[in-house]
Amino acid sequence: MHLGLIGGIGPAATVFYYQRLVRAFDKAGQHLELTIAHTSAQTLSGNAATDNVAGQVDEFLRVSRQLAAAGAERLVITSMGGHFCADAFAPLAPLPLLHGPTAVGDFLRANGARRIGVLGTRIVMQTGLYGALADLEPLAPLGGSLMQVNDDYVAIAIAGKAEDAERERLVAAGKALVDEQGAEVVLLGGTDLNLVYSGDELDVPVVDSAAVHVDAIVSAALASP
Repeated sequence: MHLGLIGGIGPAATVFYYQRLVRAFDKAGQHLELTIAHTSAQTLSGNAATDNVAGQVDEFLRVSRQLAAAGAERLVITSMGGHFCADAFAPLAPLPLLHGPTAVGDFLRANGARRIGVLGTRIVMQTGLYGALADLEPLAPLGGSLMQVNDDYVAIAIAGKAEDAERERLVAAGKALVDEQGAEVVLLGGTDLNLVYSGDELDVPVVDSAAVHVDAIVSAALASP
C-alpha cells in the first residue's frame, strides 16, 4: 500500500510518523511506499481556532490531490488537531482516509481504559477527540488551564520543539487531570506532545495518540494485498 501523508502540521509530528513507519516496515521486512505532501501548521491552527472547516478542507484537498497524483492509495493526516475537519474532508478526498481518532478510540476500548484525561488542542480536549472517546468518560483540563494547554501545544507544533516553561505547564496539566479529576489514563491527543512526555512523568498510563495511529496504519498497510 502506497501511503500518502499530509505533513507539516507540525514538522516534528511528520518526522515522528515517518520515523515510526520506517522502523515498523523495516522490522516487518516489508518495503515502505510513502509520499509526504507539505501543508502549513499556521494555516491549520488558524482554521481550527476559527472553526473554518471549509478552508481547511480546501487545503487538505489541494495536498491530497498531489498525493493521489504521486500514486498514493491511502491518506493520513499527521495531526490529531488536523482531524477537526476530517468528517467533512473524507467524503470529498480523492483517496480513503486512515482516520486517527477512530484508531485511538478502538485501541483504548480494547485495553479497557476509562476516565481518559485528554491533552491537545482546545477542540480535541472539549470534544473528547471529536467524540471518539464519548463512551470512555473523557476529561478536559479545567478553567484557564484548557486554553493554556491549547496555546502551549500550538506553539510547540509550529516551532517543532518545546520550551522549558511550556513543558512544565503541560506536565502539570497532566498531573492535574490525574490528581484533581481522577483520570486513570492520560491521552496525548496532540501529536507533538511526544516532545514533552516520554512516558514516566505521571503515575498513570500515558497513551500517545500518534503512536497508536501509526500502529493502526502499519496494520492496515501490511494487511493490504
